[in-house]
Amino acid sequence: MSASVQWDEKRLEKLKKLWEMGLPISQIGEKLGVSRNAIAGKVHRMGLPKRQSPIAGGNKAGASSPRRKPEATPILNRSDLPLKLALRNITWSRSKCSWPIGDPQSTDFHFCGDDVVTGKPYCNSHCFEAYTTNREGSGS
Repeated sequence: MSASVQWDEKRLEKLKKLWEMGLPISQIGEKLGVSRNAIAGKVHRMGLPKRQSPIAGGNKAGASSPRRKPEATPILNRSDLPLKLALRNITWSRSKCSWPIGDPQSTDFHFCGDDVVTGKPYCNSHCFEAYTTNREGSGS
């Protein structure tokens, strides 16, 4: 271990100023030529105000004002969104009917969404439309 650090009044005052400026502990240590642990210990012993950890996701170091809540943004109707954004919000699942409803170039486009028939991509009523046979009995 190296010799202990001499904390004279000038050095203590500089530490206090850098702390109040909000510099990270490691940068303060670099400026004063000591380790970050030496800074952390000295700050604690001096009783300087604690800062919220940057890892905890609170205020940035040195920020004196409390974090503001984000302002509420108005909820947009899907039809108000540009087509590209509206189509991103379409929900789709293998367990739900994927029968397309509406024009894919319209913001009102969506999928049926009813429960599917096992082994098929559509609900019962859309399976009836999709998988046609000669129901009408064409006599060709």
